[in-house]
Amino acid sequence: MSQPINSPLVKMTLLFVSTLAVMASATIAPSLPIMREHFADVDNVDYWVRLVLTAPSLFVAIGAPFAGFMIDSIGRKTLLAITLIMYGLAGSSGLWLNSIGLILVGRALLGLSVAGIMTTATTLIADYYTGTTRAKFLGLQAAFMALGGVVFLSGGGFLAEVNWRMPFLLYSVALLLLPLVLLILPEPRRNSQSSGQQSSSQTQAVSFPFALVVLTYTIAFLAQVVFYMVPVQLPFYLQALTNASASQSGLAIALATLFAAIGSILYQRIKARLSFMSVYEIAFFGIGVGYGLICFANGYGMVLPGLAIAGFGLGLLLPNMNLCLTSIAPDTLRGRTLGGLTTCFFLGQFISPLLSQPLSQLVGLRVAYGLAGILVIVLALVTFVVMSRQKRLA
Repeated sequence: MSQPINSPLVKMTLLFVSTLAVMASATIAPSLPIMREHFADVDNVDYWVRLVLTAPSLFVAIGAPFAGFMIDSIGRKTLLAITLIMYGLAGSSGLWLNSIGLILVGRALLGLSVAGIMTTATTLIADYYTGTTRAKFLGLQAAFMALGGVVFLSGGGFLAEVNWRMPFLLYSVALLLLPLVLLILPEPRRNSQSSGQQSSSQTQAVSFPFALVVLTYTIAFLAQVVFYMVPVQLPFYLQALTNASASQSGLAIALATLFAAIGSILYQRIKARLSFMSVYEIAFFGIGVGYGLICFANGYGMVLPGLAIAGFGLGLLLPNMNLCLTSIAPDTLRGRTLGGLTTCFFLGQFISPLLSQPLSQLVGLRVAYGLAGILVIVLALVTFVVMSRQKRLA
C-alpha cells in the first residue's frame, strides 16, 4: 500500500534511491589499479580501465533527455522500477564478466539506468512537495547523496582489498529498493498545463539569459573535468606517491566527498550572506588551493587537506549552479535549462580521463593536478568578469 507523501518511509525511499546516482561511477574507483593489473595484456589498458569508471557518465548525459519524455508517457513509478532493475543487473555485471569490453557495455547500461533514476527521483520530489518543503528536501537530497558517496566509496575501497570485482556487488542494492518503490511510493496525479504556458514561454524566451546559462554550463563541464581527476587519477597518484592500498585510496576519495557534503549542507547559510558570484569565487579558489596542496604533497597525510578543501569548494559549487540557473531562467524553460546542466555535468565526468590521462602521461600526475588547479583559478577570474555585469545575481 502506498504511503502519504509526508511519510518518513516515502522520504527515506526517495533519499536512498537518490544515492544510487553517486555510487554509479566512483564506487569502483579504488579497484582501478588492481583492475589494470588484471587486464594488463589488453592494449591501451590505462584508457579502458578509466573508461570503466566514467562510461556511465556519458550515458547518463545521453539518456537524461529521453528519460524526461518517458516519465510523462509511462509514469514515474514504472520508469523508476524498470531502471532500478537495470541498475542492479548491469551494475553488478562486473562480478562475472571476463572481458573489459563487455564490462564497458554493462557500464553503459548502468548509465542509462542512472539517467532514469535521477530524473524520476527529482521529478517525484517536485511532484510531492512545493515551496519551502521542496527546497529543503532538495537540499537534504544533495547532502544525503554526498554522504552516501562517503559510505559507498569507503566500502568500495575495503571490498577492493578482497578482490577487484567485489565493489560491483554494491550495485545490487538497487534490487533491494525495488519493493519499497513499488509498495510505498504513490504515483502522483499529473496535470497537463502545457497549453497555457506556450505563449508565456514565447514572451519570456526573449529575455532568456543565454550568456549566463552558457557560462554556467561551461562551469559545470570544466568543474567536473577537473574534480573527477580525484576518483580517476588519485588511486594511481597515491600508489606512486606512497604505495597506498585500495582502502587508503577509497578513504581519501571519501574524504573529498564528505567535505563536499559539508559544503552543500552549509551552502544555504553562506548564500544568505553572499552573492552568487562571491560563492563561485570561494568555491573556485577552494578547489584551486586544494589541488595546489595535492600537487606539492610529499606524503599521504599532506594529500588529505587538499582533498578536503577541494571537496568543500565543490560542495558549494554544485548547489550554487542549480540555484543560479533556477533564479535566472524563465519558469517555462527551467526544466530544460536544468536538464542541460545535468548533461554538461556528466559529460565533464566522462571526458575527464580522456583529457587528464594524456596530460598526466606527458607531464606526470603531480604537475597535472597543479595545472588543473591553475585552470580553476582562471575560471574564477572569467566568472568574475562575466557575472560582475549581472547585478540581479546578488
